[in-house]
Amino acid sequence: MTVRTRFAPSPTGFLHIGGARTALFSWAYARKHKGQFILRIEDTDVARSTPEAVQAILDGMSWLGLEWDEGPFYQMQRMDRYKEIIQKMLTEGSAYLCYSSKEELDALRERQMQDGIKPRYDGRWRPEDAKTLPEVPPGVQPVVRFKNPKTGLVEWNDMVKGHIAISNEELDDLIIARGDGTPTYNFCVVVDDWEMGITQVIRGDDHVNNTPRQINMLKALGATIPQYAHLSMILGDDGQKLSKRHGAVSVMQYDDDGYLPEAVLNYLARLGWSHGDDEIFSMEQFCEWFDLDHITPSAAQFNTEKLNWVNAHYIKQADLIVLATDIQKRLLAKGIKTEGGPDLNGVIALYRDRANTLNDLAASIDYFYSQPSLDAAAAEKHLTPDIMPMMKTMLAELTEIDWTVEAIHHVIEQTVVKNELKFPKVAMPLRVMVTGGGQSPSVDAVMQLLGKEETLKRMSAFCA
Repeated sequence: MTVRTRFAPSPTGFLHIGGARTALFSWAYARKHKGQFILRIEDTDVARSTPEAVQAILDGMSWLGLEWDEGPFYQMQRMDRYKEIIQKMLTEGSAYLCYSSKEELDALRERQMQDGIKPRYDGRWRPEDAKTLPEVPPGVQPVVRFKNPKTGLVEWNDMVKGHIAISNEELDDLIIARGDGTPTYNFCVVVDDWEMGITQVIRGDDHVNNTPRQINMLKALGATIPQYAHLSMILGDDGQKLSKRHGAVSVMQYDDDGYLPEAVLNYLARLGWSHGDDEIFSMEQFCEWFDLDHITPSAAQFNTEKLNWVNAHYIKQADLIVLATDIQKRLLAKGIKTEGGPDLNGVIALYRDRANTLNDLAASIDYFYSQPSLDAAAAEKHLTPDIMPMMKTMLAELTEIDWTVEAIHHVIEQTVVKNELKFPKVAMPLRVMVTGGGQSPSVDAVMQLLGKEETLKRMSAFCA
């Protein structure tokens, strides 16, 4: 049998980290087994679904590189098919019309809660032998309910959580079509998984309660039951439910914040799944290793520090031309143009080992292409009256040399020796003059990349 998995988000918001991990695991399982990965947009919540949210989901999937083999399919475009199947179920007797009003159901629920009974529909419109149905009230548009089995267990071997069994007595007769005729979420999911031939349903464990109902409906339709794998939730750094402050933001926000898609994918892959002690791996390697046996059933914990470490690794390994294209856009967004300035590839190569994110990298090199802002504390500490005469002498000597790292280093070294100082005592004030601050890679390499004319100009501003 060909493996067919699906990712089925509701377009009521952006694609967040939890959804992206579900998509990644579903995609990887299909790739591992040379199957198909289907994208389905579950847009039946018309009031909350928006075209913008749909686009945000598609953009997030594309940015991550999670390519789908079929779709995207939209449930709203399949309404006729759902209604056709509901009518068939009504005819065959696996579903029935319920005329209970909202007021009746609210009163029923209140009585049950007062009596300490779990609130549930009492089946008053369920056709049974030797039972007289209530009189149809005027003006009530009936809903359609699924006739859930009254006895027995719904059981499945969850591929993450293990064996799960739910008594049918715990389940009431689910509404599968509203009074206006629109099918409900749980019913649409069942029909789609059946007709799209989904073999493994990999989704969040917030859907565990839906699974027994969906299995019963699939059985009523004579459909093959897929395997289910329910992924545990993701907690924030502090062990609390993931929120925006932890990272539960749009996947595209990670792009804005300077993360590489390869790093986000690699990090997500390790959220609740492991392959020994391996931390860094390609998606090709991940698909080869991936299985559902090594997914932990307990909650995974999102760790921003770890994500930054993974991202820093990928920045160090990234193609310089690709990085330069990205950094150029980030600098341009700040109004900084790189054309005509120092070689961007060379500047990035000098700095990328120091950056956790692309935004860090862009911020650390912007002084090469714009006038640096002066760190007043660093200037006060290092540009002291006793050091400035030496800086003026060095400026004159730098004017006379060929502009290579070796020649620049020699001038600095000679200043250190002549004045019987330690190297940082000369390099630090030079760094402040050239970069505006006290942190940078080797100052001679910085000066060489910045160029002779610009370096001397910046030094002259302090040595006048």
